[in-house]
Amino acid sequence: MKWIEIQIKTTSEAVEAVTSILYEVGAGGLAIEDPNDIISYANSDENWDFIEASLLEQQYDGVIVKAYFPESEDLIDKIELIKQNVEKIPQFNLDKGLGEVTTTEVYEKDWADSWKKYYKPKKIGDRIVIKPSWEEYEVEDNDIIIELDPGMAFGTGTHETTIMCIKQLEKYVNEGNVVFDIGCGSGILSIAAAKLGAKKVIGVDLDELSVKVSNENAKMNKVENIVDIKHGNLLDVIKEKADLVVSNIVAEIITVLSKDVTKFLNKEGIFITSGIIHEKTQTVKEAMIEEGLEILDTVTMGEWVCIVAKLGEDKKYA
Repeated sequence: MKWIEIQIKTTSEAVEAVTSILYEVGAGGLAIEDPNDIISYANSDENWDFIEASLLEQQYDGVIVKAYFPESEDLIDKIELIKQNVEKIPQFNLDKGLGEVTTTEVYEKDWADSWKKYYKPKKIGDRIVIKPSWEEYEVEDNDIIIELDPGMAFGTGTHETTIMCIKQLEKYVNEGNVVFDIGCGSGILSIAAAKLGAKKVIGVDLDELSVKVSNENAKMNKVENIVDIKHGNLLDVIKEKADLVVSNIVAEIITVLSKDVTKFLNKEGIFITSGIIHEKTQTVKEAMIEEGLEILDTVTMGEWVCIVAKLGEDKKYA
């Protein structure tokens, strides 16, 4: 089967807006290439089995978002709609970067086989190891294995924002906790929380594909009896409270979420957030503090920030 790859050159802060535009017109999958992430890893002590030379030589210093669409009669109309919506991004006070939209052809057979050689087991926390199902891994003491096979809609689970969230989950999840994962994506944070000892995990996402993939990944990791993935909005689908809420999305949504999350936290509950670019850190912190959240920690990795907060002593618990 032949797919059409649509590439959009944009910026880190506009990535979520671009991905939303692509999903809304029916993208069959996404890939995000950020040269800063690649260069950072290439210059680190991490041992990568493969780094595609073309990625290191990429001339554009912004982010490239790639979406995949099957050939169809209305594809030209979809491409035009994508272009129009990308041009509107600055209306939301976001830098769209070049905003250039280009297309190429991709054949499914070549695509399905070629990417597997780049995906190897990787330890991303003190205990959590992400591995594809087809790879062998020699388990060390205290290792917690999460099997995650990247598909067309989700990556390997090793983005900096995910790594920071998992490290904080390792620190704050206690045996018997109730955990909410808002904007669960592939379900990796929900699965990690379950394997770290949470007795109940509820993942929530507005994207039906995320719900489907998260449920499949929970079953693959044998935590489906702990992890419950729901389609919808936090306020609409959850009626209980958690000991910990984690959300790896974007600063703008986290700012809004801060206004409601205290209603869903038990006393002394923990709120872990990431997907925040440096420039938006203070805005997010101010929103949290205004709602009675106490900032416990601010962690950075590359261009991204993770904020950990706690429901303050002076907050009235609903």
